[in-house]
Amino acid sequence: MPNILDIRRRIKSVKSTQQITKAMKMVSAAKLRRAQERIVHARPYARQMLTVLNSLATRANASLHPLLQEHGDEQIELMIITGDKGLCGSFNNTIIKHAIEFLEERQNHELSLHLVGRKGRDFFRRRQYNIRSEFPGIFSRLNYGHAAEIARKVISAYTDGSLDAIYLIYNEFKSVLQQRVTVERLLPIAHLDLHGETAIDYIYEPEPAAIFNELLPKHVEVQIYRALLESAAAEFGARMTAMDAATRNAGELIENLTLNMNRVRQAAITREIIEITSGAEAL
Repeated sequence: MPNILDIRRRIKSVKSTQQITKAMKMVSAAKLRRAQERIVHARPYARQMLTVLNSLATRANASLHPLLQEHGDEQIELMIITGDKGLCGSFNNTIIKHAIEFLEERQNHELSLHLVGRKGRDFFRRRQYNIRSEFPGIFSRLNYGHAAEIARKVISAYTDGSLDAIYLIYNEFKSVLQQRVTVERLLPIAHLDLHGETAIDYIYEPEPAAIFNELLPKHVEVQIYRALLESAAAEFGARMTAMDAATRNAGELIENLTLNMNRVRQAAITREIIEITSGAEAL
């Protein structure tokens, strides 16, 4: 049975850990609020840009644009967005698991990876995957420029014929307790109605084709930026939940250790009383 000193030492250690997990929970909660505010602005912007592109597509002979033309499906790249840090439950492992399933389903194709986040980078680098690009460490200073830089790389690879399709996998933020793994085709661009009719006939200046050609690469940037924001918020939510659970578990462990310490102390006192009584009787 451990002595009182050992138990006290362990209680002190658990309390120290509890303070750390509680602080991490509070920091994650503050970061989550800021990330949610950015998502609230990014989601409607992305939807409205798609609406504008659909309106322009019917007037701009959009089917000829390089980002809309399908090349085939031989050379496929998967952009995997994970976090830069751990201590967020199964957040990173879930993404990696779904990414591996995606790759195994297409193992007869020529596959490459575009990795955003240290956790995914470290995992796939150790396993000798074909990694085309890496973007670790961007979430601590995430801004639109990161999305624009990533978009330039994938657009260049797609338009010069190096890639036939580019997919995006990330955790979509639903709530603090729920994140949903989402797989989207980034290029060639989907979700555009190239032959539909718009409800309102707008007058455009300059010509619709010029606006469309300018906005389509921006659409790719916006989709990547939205996915980065979603992933960041989902990571903060997962970490806040994990640290809350760790803090509560530490509290329960402290209670159990304190109870055990009291039992050991009581047993020691009882033993001393018995020894004193036995000694008195012997006299």
